[in-house]
Amino acid sequence: MKVPVKWLKDYVDIDISPKELGDRLTLSGSKVEEVVTTGEEIQNVVTGKIIKIEKHPDAEKLSICQVDIGESEPIQIVTAATNMKEQDVVPTALHGSTLHGGLKIKKGKLRGAVSNGMFCSEEELGIAGDEPVHGLMILPQDTPIGKDIKDILDMTSSIIDLEITSNRPDCLSVVGIARETAATLNKTYKMPKLDYKAVCKDNIQNEIKVEVRDDLCRRYMARGVKNVKIQPSPGWMQDKLLEAGVRPINNIVDITNFVMLELGQPMHAFDVREITSKTIVVERAKDGEKFTTLDEQERILTSNVLNIKDGEKTIGLAGIMGGLNSEVKEDTAYVVFECANFDGTNIRVSSKQLGLRTEASSRFEKDLDPNLAQIAMDRACNLVQELGAGEIMEGTIDIYPEKLQPHSLEVDYKWVNKFLGTEISKEDMKNYLDRLELVTEINGDTLAINVPTFRCDVNIKEDIAEEIARIYGYNNIPTTLIESVSSRGGKNRKQHLDDKVVEALIGSGINQSISYSFVSPKVFDKILLPEDSSFRNAVVIKNPLGEDYSIMRTTTIPSMMEALARNYSRNNEYARLFEVGKAYVPNEDLSKLPEERNIVTIGLYGDVDYFHIKGVVENIIETLGIDKASFKRESENPSFHPGKTAALYIKKDLVGILGEVHPDVSENYGVSERCYIAELNLDVLYSNANLDKKYKALPKFPAVTRDMAILVDDAVLVQDIEDLMWKQGGNILESIKLFDVYKGEQIPEGKKSIAYSMVYRVDNRTLTDADVNKVYDKIVRTLENRLGAQHRQ
Repeated sequence: MKVPVKWLKDYVDIDISPKELGDRLTLSGSKVEEVVTTGEEIQNVVTGKIIKIEKHPDAEKLSICQVDIGESEPIQIVTAATNMKEQDVVPTALHGSTLHGGLKIKKGKLRGAVSNGMFCSEEELGIAGDEPVHGLMILPQDTPIGKDIKDILDMTSSIIDLEITSNRPDCLSVVGIARETAATLNKTYKMPKLDYKAVCKDNIQNEIKVEVRDDLCRRYMARGVKNVKIQPSPGWMQDKLLEAGVRPINNIVDITNFVMLELGQPMHAFDVREITSKTIVVERAKDGEKFTTLDEQERILTSNVLNIKDGEKTIGLAGIMGGLNSEVKEDTAYVVFECANFDGTNIRVSSKQLGLRTEASSRFEKDLDPNLAQIAMDRACNLVQELGAGEIMEGTIDIYPEKLQPHSLEVDYKWVNKFLGTEISKEDMKNYLDRLELVTEINGDTLAINVPTFRCDVNIKEDIAEEIARIYGYNNIPTTLIESVSSRGGKNRKQHLDDKVVEALIGSGINQSISYSFVSPKVFDKILLPEDSSFRNAVVIKNPLGEDYSIMRTTTIPSMMEALARNYSRNNEYARLFEVGKAYVPNEDLSKLPEERNIVTIGLYGDVDYFHIKGVVENIIETLGIDKASFKRESENPSFHPGKTAALYIKKDLVGILGEVHPDVSENYGVSERCYIAELNLDVLYSNANLDKKYKALPKFPAVTRDMAILVDDAVLVQDIEDLMWKQGGNILESIKLFDVYKGEQIPEGKKSIAYSMVYRVDNRTLTDADVNKVYDKIVRTLENRLGAQHRQ
């Protein structure tokens, strides 16, 4: 925000330079970007009176002038200008002077005649307007001679450019910065005049009605002005608007802009002739509705946009910009001033959606104080009266259903000192807070603070400590060491297990990746989730960066597919990636935070198959010391290939899913390779992890190894075979290893040959063939009876 120092001085006495003021404001917590002072570059230019003009003897287009600059002797200036005459007073640049743009002037000779400087035009002084300049600048006849031109023309002006944070909407005004300046310099400030007299006896409540149909409008005020005289604003108002970067238009529009800059409350003026229904309605737009704003651009609206309407006809976008159809015109005689307060989040979303960010929307989106509307409306009426711009009507329309009230805080001054590491007295703390209009009473060691409604950022005791610190001076706070109890650091169980999982995955040749936790709602369609899928119930972000980052992810599969697709698009022949992240599941009780699930996601493509990703998952299981893990065929998940996907269980708990991504999903991400993904719940894995290592002596007795080959139907799962083997093997079966799966010649259609190596052993004796044969035969019979297997000799 650009604040002219001259305007600032209307409200607070400033007796230091603009640069020093900028430094002081920075130290008190206001972020000053820069202090720009105009006119400083103009040096050694004075007022001079031309006392004699003669033609140059050797140059037809030059004149030789004798100029009185207030010294004992006149000086000689040679010029090509023709619009001056004797006794004219003109700006005169002397030897060694500097003009606009850094132009240096030195004395010299022009066609043999000595010139001790040059006369100046408005352009050379840097004060020319948009119109072209012809000739010298001629000053009034009574202008003092020999005076610095900057003093005569009041050319020096300073602008303080501040970055106002979103939590301080009260500083988005000249008065707001005046309040901060007064507190910083320990001075008082004054508010602008707010008094006015309703000359017109007509009451606006009898002529205009207002209906607020949406709670996005928290307050709506309206006052009428009749017998309006549209004309240019006075020079002082135009100068202030121009310094602040706003173009003057006419007195009524300039009043609304002036109040917005002065007090921070946007306003709007409607030509009552365009309110044909005599009713102003505040409600949402219709989807697809078209509306032409004051900048003559047609906008397509959505139901998110709050409108100001005249019956069915829209006449303004609430908090953003008025309509071309209701602007104040040269023959306007009756206007309604609108001064309202709107929901900040809605204004920000709407202005961004429309690509239309204005001075008004930039203020409303930071949630202005609704009580500011009354002050701004009174100030606008005061200015109408001061400028003679019209007659103010009696009455005010003010719809304000839930009035915002000041709140109070209490804080122990000793706590503040301990928190800041200072020794400030409670009396000084009260003084600092009072200077900020945080009116304070001292009750023993307690400071009781009354927080005004315009300070929406002061809500906890730490906020009070911050206010005290910045007025006391951050540079005055001594450096102190943090008091802490020495403790031994270390990782908790989850962090330790995270490290184990990462080590196992890196050891498996997988590279770690990181992705955003917020995604687009469109990803659910890309991974083929049905419309009624619970995964579509996501946490919506209130202030998203855009639609692509508008919800918290409920599954990490889209994030991994994005990473694989990115690698594939860069012509990487293969990718091996994993991510340890979170998925977010909304709580049924919306007042509570969503459930955060810790997830590990693995993604592969390029010279891999299902058994590669299954092996990686088994490495994780082994690393975490988990037993009783099982894989079960999964054919219902629409994101995966129905015949090459498994669900991982530990006991009866579902851990996650792994397998080949459905070809349609891969196509949606632009990947023509087969992709394999595993998504596992780390919380379930960690609850079953066992990292205790127990010593086990080497076996004293030899093992007996037997191979078994069986013929089974294609539909029989290896997992089911192995489950039966372990169950029937009793306590002598030590290990099972699948070493061959064969389909082809000598194997009937629809069948497969599976071969296992089985190790038998007990700790207290050497097994005999009879012991092993008994268990072996039992396993074979069970497989034959339960699975229809045929034992191959």
